Amino acid sequence: MSHIQIIDDDNSLFISSNNVNNTETINTYQKAKPFPHIVLDDFFPDTVINKITHEFPKANSYANYNNDRERNKKAYNPDELKSSYLRSLFYSFNAKPFLTYLENLTGIQGLIPDPDFNGAGFHEIGTGGYLGIHADFNIHKRLKLKRRINVLIYLNDSWQEEYGGYLELWEKDMSKKALSIAPLMNRCVIFNTDSDTFHGHPDPLKTPKGVTRKSIALYYYTASDAILDDHKAHSTLFASRENSSDKRDTKRIVKDSIKDLCPPIIYRKYQEFKSSHK
Repeated sequence: MSHIQIIDDDNSLFISSNNVNNTETINTYQKAKPFPHIVLDDFFPDTVINKITHEFPKANSYANYNNDRERNKKAYNPDELKSSYLRSLFYSFNAKPFLTYLENLTGIQGLIPDPDFNGAGFHEIGTGGYLGIHADFNIHKRLKLKRRINVLIYLNDSWQEEYGGYLELWEKDMSKKALSIAPLMNRCVIFNTDSDTFHGHPDPLKTPKGVTRKSIALYYYTASDAILDDHKAHSTLFASRENSSDKRDTKRIVKDSIKDLCPPIIYRKYQEFKSSHK
């Protein structure tokens, strides 16, 4: 049975809002070492994973990586995919049902998707390719968001051990490799990302000619409370027109005055009291 329920009408698909993690799965994720993560096999229904692999892009990569730290890697941006089915898949990953699923699993609330798919999308690494051990970029510069979660879904049928390409998770002090994960078909790896969550597949692939390591990569973010230092939060501000029968929003004015005059700890207690007596 797949981990994700999907509504599929052949031309597009939508992730169901009924996806729920059980307590055991949540504990497995949040207590995992060397940093919170989980490995989920049979992530998609068979019909969906088969169509994804069949329609995997074959050309027009938007980025090629070929340097000392990452070699022979292609990346395909979802917005540039010819397949409407695959585009709808990625847009579903950015919608509320999947965000709720991730929040429930990770315990991180307020997750925000990336409409730019910055660095995300389909990834493909050819023979001799690798990705050095690294911690990911931490700030989405355009949106000013902090990166929190990585989701990797592998698309490699009949992957052999001798090919290599295992995802390695390393201890936070880089003292040793903690875990190796085979990039098997329909296997999903979800993990927290921070400045010390080191991972990669650093050894060159030993795949036969024409066999590549394929995956989906997705990244999720959170906003900072720092905005509240620069901007006073308020509800909708209704204004009264001069010489009209418009009613002043007295309730809001009183509420804002209480908030301004009360010490923060007293206001929080007041809000908690109100919530508990609804």
